[in-house]
Amino acid sequence: MAGERGQPATVEGLSRGDAALAASEGKAPRTERGRKTLRSILDAAAVEFGERGFHDASISGITRRAGVALGSFYTYFDSKDAVFRALVRDMSDQVRDHVAPAIRAAPDQIAAERAGLREFIAFVRGHKEIYRIIDESEFVDPESFRLHYAVTADRIAARLKAAAARGEIRADVSEVHAWAIMGMNVFLGLRYGVWEDDASPDEVADTVAEMLARGIGAR
Repeated sequence: MAGERGQPATVEGLSRGDAALAASEGKAPRTERGRKTLRSILDAAAVEFGERGFHDASISGITRRAGVALGSFYTYFDSKDAVFRALVRDMSDQVRDHVAPAIRAAPDQIAAERAGLREFIAFVRGHKEIYRIIDESEFVDPESFRLHYAVTADRIAARLKAAAARGEIRADVSEVHAWAIMGMNVFLGLRYGVWEDDASPDEVADTVAEMLARGIGAR
């Protein structure tokens, strides 16, 4: 669920370093102080939505957690819906930015998929709210929900095809393989990142890497 191995991330989105992109149209901060304030609002929104859910969360709750005035919220966002949409993109890109270095550093594609899963589980353990926020987006903002998964699958498909061209994996990899890997990672993150931490990320990633490399058919 990250950028391609050996390539810079090219999908448009919002990383922690590009927080200004989150603001509502015409409200992007122009100063470093403004960018830090916007970043604080997004981080506070993650906690507020993660703990209370979209419908019970409030703008005042977000600003209180961020330690900013209510007016500061409206300096950058038009509404609760607007900050929620921005947050979905932000969290998706935080995952990408977190796992991308490990993927790029891997010596081959199976190792890259292993590294990506390991880092994803590690990230989820520190950001468990991501599952509630992404799940709620299916109903609050279906376009953001679909985009989150479609963009992630596209990144996986691109790196699989690149690896196939290098001769590292089978030549007939397709969109189906990309969505299968993404779905597997999502539910492994839920099981071993959110629900329980009874297996190390390395242990889980090793098992999956072996499955990707060998399959599960009897030999």
